[in-house]
Order: sequence, then C-alpha cells, then structure tokens
Amino acid sequence: MIVVGYSADPFGRAAVEHGIEEAKRRDTGLLVINATAGDAYVDARFARSGEVHDVEAHLQDSGVPFEIRQPVGVDATEELLTAMDSPDAELLVIGIRHRNPVGKLLLGSVAQRLLLECPKPVLAVKPHGF
Repeated sequence: MIVVGYSADPFGRAAVEHGIEEAKRRDTGLLVINATAGDAYVDARFARSGEVHDVEAHLQDSGVPFEIRQPVGVDATEELLTAMDSPDAELLVIGIRHRNPVGKLLLGSVAQRLLLECPKPVLAVKPHGF
C-alpha cells in the first residue's frame, strides 16, 4: 500500500499523482490521508467535501484501489506515521513546499518530521513550476 499525505493545494495534488504512479508500478493500493487538528474553517489544507469528491473521482479513473481518510482532531504527522506502521505500507508520498529558515523555526515542519521519523521510504514531491 502507498500512503499519501494529502493537502488541499497543488502540493497535495502532486502527492496524489505520484502516489497513483507508485501504486501502479508496485501493483498495490493507495491510502490517502487528509488529517487536521481543526477543520476546514481553520485549516486551509483540509479538503472540503467538493474537493474530496474530485479526488475520489480522479482516483476511481486511475483504476488503483484506494481509501480516503479524513480524521479530524488529530496530528497529521502522527496519523501518517501510524499508517506507515502497517505491515502493508510500503511508501509514504508527501508534497513539499519551500520554506524560509524563520518559517521552519517558528512553525516546525511536518515534512521534516516525516522524513526523519518515518520507518519506511518517503517520496517528497512538488508540483511542476514550484
């Protein structure tokens, strides 16, 4: 299984695209996780129902078996790391964005934590043009 950390932005969409490619290459399924500590009103990266529907339609068109999870009230990093503890999890795919040093210091970095703490391979991707 390929686990994708999804955010409702171009970085999350790039992660889904690469996740689909990896799932096809490895002949496995896809688990897409879009987790938030709050909800769509306080977390712009949490996908609203319309966007979830679009992602679901795209995944159905891909032909890859998939599951979408949207846990609320959780730490996204912990949710992804827990998913990667599954024996079926082979690869974590995440979208990354450029951040300046002050932004990293003040806000931390989900991607950095995942890269350092994930017990299995992590594929960090970004959309074309970023």
